[in-house]
Amino acid sequence: MIHKEGTATILVGLVISALLIMGFKYFAPGFIWIGIVLSLLLMVIILQFFRNPKRTIAEYNDNWVYAPADGKVVIIEETEESEYFKDKRLMVSIFMSPINVHVNRSPISGKVNYQKYHKGQYLVAWHPKSSTENERTTVVFDNGSKEVLVRQVAGALARRICCYVQSGSEVRQGEDFGFIKFGSRVDLYLPLDSKIKVKLNEVVKGNKNIIAELV
Repeated sequence: MIHKEGTATILVGLVISALLIMGFKYFAPGFIWIGIVLSLLLMVIILQFFRNPKRTIAEYNDNWVYAPADGKVVIIEETEESEYFKDKRLMVSIFMSPINVHVNRSPISGKVNYQKYHKGQYLVAWHPKSSTENERTTVVFDNGSKEVLVRQVAGALARRICCYVQSGSEVRQGEDFGFIKFGSRVDLYLPLDSKIKVKLNEVVKGNKNIIAELV
């Protein structure tokens, strides 16, 4: 399944592929196979990037915070969250490389209490200041007793963050709530008493791995 955000890029890729093949056919007909191979490679790269595999949650539980993205856990630490909570939280960051699925999924069910987009820089996604200085969108999910903040952070290649929910939206655990184009990261800010269920450098998948348990 291909994500809707890929429609325009796929069309552009098809046009480039066609021009590439026609260019080889006209200027170097003996090497047209190179143009065909390059065109196929381009389309494979585009299609794999915008893939949106259907992922059902094995067990819905709002005390479990499911991974909102695919990627590697690069940070687990206690830190100050200055935008919404304005206090200390447990932060878990997931780095999404260009080959990962870039769909973002709701970690819990409930209501969106806060959503805000911020323009910013394009530091590499693993830079310590990328969470507060890069282009980003902050979304706070409330399951009725606990709040979980998810921050979509643009990377050096990511130039567009898509978020489909607004303050007041009702969401269900596992539903798509956003998409980030190209390399990026997603930060989770959790209550300090949360029980973390992942380890540093662990590779996780959205809707499959439990990041933490809310207590």
